[in-house]
Amino acid sequence: MSRVSVCSIALRHLEAEAAFRVIAEAGFKKVDLLQRPPHFSLDPAECDPEKVAKAARTYGLQIANLGTYTGAGFESENPAEQEAALKLMYRAIDLAVFFGARSIRVRAGNDDPACIERIVPWFKQSADYAAAHRVYMGIENHGGAISGNPEVLTSLFGKVGSPYFGDLYEPYNLMSAGTEYHYALGVMRKHIVHAHFKLGKGKPGAMQLTMPEENEIDYPWVLSTLDKLGYTGDFALEYEYKGEPAETALPKWYEAFKAL
Repeated sequence: MSRVSVCSIALRHLEAEAAFRVIAEAGFKKVDLLQRPPHFSLDPAECDPEKVAKAARTYGLQIANLGTYTGAGFESENPAEQEAALKLMYRAIDLAVFFGARSIRVRAGNDDPACIERIVPWFKQSADYAAAHRVYMGIENHGGAISGNPEVLTSLFGKVGSPYFGDLYEPYNLMSAGTEYHYALGVMRKHIVHAHFKLGKGKPGAMQLTMPEENEIDYPWVLSTLDKLGYTGDFALEYEYKGEPAETALPKWYEAFKAL
């Protein structure tokens, strides 16, 4: 369980310190920190990184990943806005170093393939900076025309050409978008830099969030395959099920994944 973390989005109704306490009491040693107040922000006026780091240390938690939204501004046709987005990316990477986080989540512009040629040069600069600081940048699989399409993502990763820029693999999100997660992992196998795990059931395009006893996603296969691919990063559990409060559900998730 040393590589398992929890996405703080499950506890976004709590202040950061209270959320960290719940996560630690559930048994976890790492947190995947959401870039949304009251947990964390890239804006110094909204967030004091020293205070966040101190709160994490208080409960023995390592901040493993920053769930940022950086990269969205790269799709702009305004160079000044793209430069501003690059500075924000650099700040996210700098804060990852400060917190000791292995990775950050990034966005593929506006998630429209039409923006790819505009965003590639900016992600190349970002990847160079990330590589110099040994911080990975991962685009999370969602339902967009880029983020939900393994082939388009793989093409983007190839254009940028950095081992520090790749996919944040999320099987449930892929299935919700109608993409089979076994297939997607095969396509993106050389580009996995981080992983988020939700629990769910159903067919591609018709998934429902669940608790562990109803989960149909084959996580033993996912873990085994990632291991064979040489993935050495963390696995962040992302609790968004509405049927039970995270405060009581997270200990159950801890035990379920511990059993794997």
